[in-house]
Amino acid sequence: MQKSIYITLLITVSLSFFQCKGQEIDIADAYTYKSGDQNGIGKWYMGREIAHVMGFQGMRWLERPEREKEENTTTLLQNLDIQSGDTIADIGAGSGYHVFKMAPKAKTGIVYAVDIQDEMLAELRSKKEKGGVKNIEILKGSEKSVNLPENSVDKILIVDVYHELSYPIEIIASIKKALRKEGKLFLIEYRGEDENVPIKKLHKMTEDQAVKEMKAAGLILEKNIDNLPWQHCMVFVKE
Repeated sequence: MQKSIYITLLITVSLSFFQCKGQEIDIADAYTYKSGDQNGIGKWYMGREIAHVMGFQGMRWLERPEREKEENTTTLLQNLDIQSGDTIADIGAGSGYHVFKMAPKAKTGIVYAVDIQDEMLAELRSKKEKGGVKNIEILKGSEKSVNLPENSVDKILIVDVYHELSYPIEIIASIKKALRKEGKLFLIEYRGEDENVPIKKLHKMTEDQAVKEMKAAGLILEKNIDNLPWQHCMVFVKE
């Protein structure tokens, strides 16, 4: 009898081990590597080449005066329907262009500003200190995690950043983990379907491509709010 129990336990442990190993292999196999666009990193996911990250050297472009006219950022934030007590995270927050506009709206909540570049984080800290803003938390993410607490966030905003993520599978998994049950992901990307949008091809995404990648992560498109000049405003929720 004891021998039978031991064999059963051994089989169960072995199956668990191989299932875990299988998941790791699946993730690795999901990425392919080949030559591509000069603006790409030569790494592909679901038929899409991942773009080079815009470095901190582009900070001035993020803060350009004409950005409101080009992107209608006021309308974008209205789309989030921010409530006073919301907990919000801006992934790839950069210099905080959206963060410092969201904080007064979520005045009794928290706005997490997440970035991986030390120079961007330094700029965020400087702005926070100068403005005396109390409800902004600055976090350093990694290539594979947004480093947010589990089940902690009502809304996550990603503006023109997702297409540059070197590990989209892992990042979206960490985002999904951080979202509360009724949480929403607002994925903002320049429209890849529109040749008139004056942005390099690899720095744009089509709705179909975004839906395909989010579905693989267990997120479904609730709606695409079509009221921005150049960008999709896609709202994803957990399946």
